[in-house]
Amino acid sequence: MKLTSKKALEILENTRKEVDNDHFINHSICVGNTASVIAKALNLDEDYAKTLGYIHDIGKKVKYNENEVFHHEVCGYNYIKSLGYDEEYAGICIKHSFLNNDVECTSKSRETIDKTSANYEFVKNYIKKEYTIYEKIINLCDLMCTDKVLTVDKRMIDLLLRHGVYDTTHYHIVETCKLKKYFDSLLDYNLYDLFPEIKDNL
Repeated sequence: MKLTSKKALEILENTRKEVDNDHFINHSICVGNTASVIAKALNLDEDYAKTLGYIHDIGKKVKYNENEVFHHEVCGYNYIKSLGYDEEYAGICIKHSFLNNDVECTSKSRETIDKTSANYEFVKNYIKKEYTIYEKIINLCDLMCTDKVLTVDKRMIDLLLRHGVYDTTHYHIVETCKLKKYFDSLLDYNLYDLFPEIKDNL
């Protein structure tokens, strides 16, 4: 079953009454709206990009369980699947957290996770699938947005302050910068030019 941005936003907004902290909802709206701008500039499907952005963090509606590996990624995947939507929508709930098909390329610590768990193996194998241009857009937008659009540099500082510094932090920052340059090359200009409000968010 296909999902539209209108329905995705409805699902997201209905989640507000289920959670104590709606930061991830405001973040997801920003990611979806930012993704649609980039998609439009690349002559891609704006609504599809927006839809993926809106639902990428939907797994955070489920109360966090510190003993569950890749909690919000897998919960989001299972939730979207339970609603009957196609794999491409459920998949973004997992793929948005990992750059370059690598389970280690993420902003959070992986030092204490159980690598023998079913979730770990499932995610590690799942993200080996080639990322679409839309999934790469969501990867980037997730690393440009809080509840407003930022440069990746400022967003990296935000993540460092919240999550700390780990063995993979340098790797994640380098790959994030590469992803931004990739889209600069596709556009043939600085992607930040699409978002004049960035200078007001510095």
